[in-house]
Amino acid sequence: MNASISTSSNAGPFGTVRRAIDALDRIPHSVLAVPLRLAVATVFWNSAMTKLDDWNAALSLFTDEYKLPLLPPQVAAYLAVSIELTMPVLLLLGLATRLASLVLLAMTVVIEVFVYPLAWPTHIQWAAMLLVLLCRGPGAASLDRLLSRRLLI
Repeated sequence: MNASISTSSNAGPFGTVRRAIDALDRIPHSVLAVPLRLAVATVFWNSAMTKLDDWNAALSLFTDEYKLPLLPPQVAAYLAVSIELTMPVLLLLGLATRLASLVLLAMTVVIEVFVYPLAWPTHIQWAAMLLVLLCRGPGAASLDRLLSRRLLI
């Protein structure tokens, strides 16, 4: 006895799942890029605010705990806070997004390798968000897009 199996993509629970996946696939990158930019910018901005809230404590961390190779602690602290203040602003504006993402990705690698290697579950989340922005860009709601259209016209 042959059972008749429906091959319709809209039939039953699998059809519902397929329709849901199709709907998710239609969400443009531009919609996803905005919360990615906001999320990763917040992480680094908050780190800068913590350092600036108690600069002496920040310097102590760079001297006693972080101990980055090649850079004196004071230089490393100033460099870190400068990056953490500027790159998030660029991400929020969607301006030089790929460059900002690359700089923050490099900083994340430095933090992972030299400072907190056991914090990789957190760092891989930052890296994933930054890689999407680096590879796919900031989306339509960005100054990068506005400038690229102005420069190409």
